Amino acid sequence: MKEKLNLKIRKPNNSSSKKVTVLCLSVFLVFVFVNTFFYPSFYSDSGSIRRNLVDSRESFDFPGKLRKTKVYMYDLPTNFTYGVIEKHGGEKSDDVSGLKYPGHQHMHEWYLYSDLTRPEIERVGSPIVRVFDPSEADLFFVAAFSSLSLIVNSGRPRFGYSDEVMQESLVSWLEGQEWWRRNNGRDHVIVAGDPNALNRVMDRVKNAVLLVTNFGRLRADQGSLVKDVIIPYSHRIDAYEGDLGVKQRNNLLFIIDNRYCKDGGKVRDLVFKLLENEDDVVIKHGTQSRENRRAVKQGMHTSKFCLHLAGDTPSAFRVFDAIASLCVPVIVSDGIELPFEDVIDYRKFSIFLRRDAALKPGFVVKKLRKVKPEKILKYQKTMKEVRRYFDYTHPNGSVNEIWRQVTKKIPLIKLMINREKRMIRREGSDLQCSCLCFNQTGIIYGV
Repeated sequence: MKEKLNLKIRKPNNSSSKKVTVLCLSVFLVFVFVNTFFYPSFYSDSGSIRRNLVDSRESFDFPGKLRKTKVYMYDLPTNFTYGVIEKHGGEKSDDVSGLKYPGHQHMHEWYLYSDLTRPEIERVGSPIVRVFDPSEADLFFVAAFSSLSLIVNSGRPRFGYSDEVMQESLVSWLEGQEWWRRNNGRDHVIVAGDPNALNRVMDRVKNAVLLVTNFGRLRADQGSLVKDVIIPYSHRIDAYEGDLGVKQRNNLLFIIDNRYCKDGGKVRDLVFKLLENEDDVVIKHGTQSRENRRAVKQGMHTSKFCLHLAGDTPSAFRVFDAIASLCVPVIVSDGIELPFEDVIDYRKFSIFLRRDAALKPGFVVKKLRKVKPEKILKYQKTMKEVRRYFDYTHPNGSVNEIWRQVTKKIPLIKLMINREKRMIRREGSDLQCSCLCFNQTGIIYGV
């Protein structure tokens, strides 16, 4: 027998339904009121949760990003630092720490040293912090004045100072340090700005991160873009602060160089001969001096373009004077290395000419005369934006950028340290660390 089910549907009570609706609405209004007036940031920063999730990675240990790299600077014996300044001056001093470093194109070693001797509060924007406990350090800085040491005897007879002895003494001292021996010097940073700096002992320090202006006199197994850092020369003339454009620049081209050099002398001489009779080309000869610096300043500040030819090495230190002067660099050096190319595109404010093209009669001036004033103005604006990178006195200039570049080497340094500890020998010939960095196609992309 089937039982018939009678289902009754209860109709909602209008009165109770309204009460529930009013109650819910009241709760919602109270919630909105409280959050609007007492927790306004909940709504004003609607993307905060998403951003916090994305940016939470910043709390991790990322060397060179938020966590500052810890650098230990050796307290070197005085004969590697202020003692070199004393010998250069030629007079005995009771307090060598008060001596002033002499001005020259390799002053980077002084600026890097003095940066780490300043109070930390003054080192605004630096990616590194100095530590005084070597066990805490990520990197070790060797602040020897190796470039100044080369010119102690310059222009006068030898009087008992030997750069060769200084080099040997420095490396012997380093090799006696526990922290150098620990990783074979791979986590050390050494300034060798002059192409001849530390040349006698380079094979003994080549594992370190070398701060160099070029690789012209380094073998492929000694220096490369992989482990080392190209740094700018210290510019020697005042920056141009006048109006942009070509109205104040009556000369087409300015050249200041030694006409004859060991390796690049022949090319320089030929280019000089091609240009010396051009009316709007100004050529100055000679080495660095106070009088020459005045002539360079006048020439660069009144010229549209400044020519730079390879000399003893592929580098050209006057490039940085030209950038400070907003004089468009015209670079004739097929193998030149330039600093900070990961952040600076030199093609945006420089003109690169192949050496064979520059040796064609009339080619250089014809090409430069075709450059319109609007283009020169654009070059100048770009130079004005980037020239802080080449200014060692700028608060966020060369020094900070060099430390940033060094910091980027840390992952590779750690890789090489760990790899070296497990490998006995790598088979093969012509071992080098720079094969990835050179143009193996043979194609030169200059004009």
